[in-house]
Amino acid sequence: MISRRNMLIAGAAAAGAALLPRGVSAATGGFASSRLSVVVRGQGPDVILIPGLTASRDMWSGTVAALPGYRYHLIQLAGFAGDPARGNASGPVVTPVAQEIVRYIIANELKAPTVVGHSMGGLIALMIAARWPTRIGRTMVVDMLPAPAAGLGMSVAGLRPLVDGLRDSLTRTPEGRRTLDSLIGMFGPPDQGARKSDSGLVARAMHDIAVTDLTPELPRITTPLVVLYATVPGAQLDMAAVENAYRSGYAAAKRARLTRIAGSGHMIMLDQPQRFRTELKAFLPAAR
Repeated sequence: MISRRNMLIAGAAAAGAALLPRGVSAATGGFASSRLSVVVRGQGPDVILIPGLTASRDMWSGTVAALPGYRYHLIQLAGFAGDPARGNASGPVVTPVAQEIVRYIIANELKAPTVVGHSMGGLIALMIAARWPTRIGRTMVVDMLPAPAAGLGMSVAGLRPLVDGLRDSLTRTPEGRRTLDSLIGMFGPPDQGARKSDSGLVARAMHDIAVTDLTPELPRITTPLVVLYATVPGAQLDMAAVENAYRSGYAAAKRARLTRIAGSGHMIMLDQPQRFRTELKAFLPAAR
């Protein structure tokens, strides 16, 4: 017998599906997560798109529209861009989210999906490629090192005391929280400034990024890996130093192909959209 509760749940699900735009579906396979949500667009080979710190899935809209013929799985992390923090309201962020994305892949029986991640999303994509290589087909990392601390010329051990103190000072005092709120607008696409990210989550995510070092795990990656990294002429960071950081950072990933995107800031898909789409299209399997 179908209970009234189950009937209400089924009715709510049907109503929610009816509100989705044409060609868009909610995640299937009975998957539900308090850490992230997924919207699916299109048909074809599976491509998972993971946004960066504070960003929403909308950052990929131009990419999805420009490259049809794929089934895109657009990730939204709880707590970013106006979404309630829910399962990300406390504790670590990067590793649990990576685990949830793998659980999504398994629940939906995705066969060798391509995983693309920007910034923090790139770190998550790289973690999936290193720890669950049999679950994915290929990986693209957009502007992120396997050990982000190396981008500052530091080791994780050397950086940890600083970021521990910074996280605490930004979250435990009113002045720190105000400072953090003002900094949040610097992350993510410029058009989502009104959609506030959870400040405590941002502080913990920044800490997670700073103390993560996937360099020892790079040899475990057995699937194709492309890394896009940005350089801006005249920027404060010397282009040669950026190139050296990426070449040395990914040296242990034998299947990695590194591509420099000149004249771009951190948001390559927005700063150099045509170049980004050309690189992504060349890396993806054939569209249907």
